[in-house]
Amino acid sequence: MKGGGLRVYAVVYLAFLYAPIVLLPLFAFNSSTIIAFPLSGFTTDWFVALTDRPELHRAVRYSLGIAAVTAVLATLLGICAARAGTKYRFPGKGPVLGFIMLPLVLPEIIVAVSLLVVLLRLGVPLSAFSVILGHVLICTPFSIAILNSAFASLDQSLEEAAYDLGEGPWSAFRLVILPLVMPGIISSLLISFTISLDEYIIASFLTGTRPTLPVYLFSQMRFPQELPVVMALGSVLVLLSVVLLTIAEYFRRRGVARAGGKDTGGFL
Repeated sequence: MKGGGLRVYAVVYLAFLYAPIVLLPLFAFNSSTIIAFPLSGFTTDWFVALTDRPELHRAVRYSLGIAAVTAVLATLLGICAARAGTKYRFPGKGPVLGFIMLPLVLPEIIVAVSLLVVLLRLGVPLSAFSVILGHVLICTPFSIAILNSAFASLDQSLEEAAYDLGEGPWSAFRLVILPLVMPGIISSLLISFTISLDEYIIASFLTGTRPTLPVYLFSQMRFPQELPVVMALGSVLVLLSVVLLTIAEYFRRRGVARAGGKDTGGFL
């Protein structure tokens, strides 16, 4: 009975969570500008309209640039933190790593307001740089969570063998460790890119006068005639996110398999 109740709860929860995503492409192909049932007819005009939105194209390029830089920086920081956390012992290791992972559980609105206050007090203008700082702060814990498993599953004897053969710490890391954790690095890059591309709250506080793609989409929600186009773009973003996450999960599992570890499923 308990197991059956839990399954029912899981089904209801997943239906509530993903039903809007399922409805998104339905209304994106609906010929009416009114978001309601019954559907009026099938059309692809809203997707074609995406090609005639210069401000949308600027927002997409802006967000893609921010997401790419964020992914690289968050992954570099994640490599350093995961490497230190899995290889070395130092005083306060647990609290330090816990503090780094804190953005995972903090409400994003609190993080956004705090960053806004700090940056303004420091005289940092709101721009792409401020958005990247906020996104790196949010994405780095996800990168560490992915890379921790990659570094933790490494066979330390491989690195020791490299030292015995005359390699130094940097060359051993570059020639031995880095190729083994590369699937985890690729997974971290893809996850960080996806999170940054979809992130709205921090970007809305820190973006300044030039909106990112999520901020631009939210601004278009005020105009009823633009809703179908927003639905079409949302469908494209959902598809892109699913593809990126699927590729990231593939590389994560590949990395676990290469290291001889046991896959427990899921990024976290």
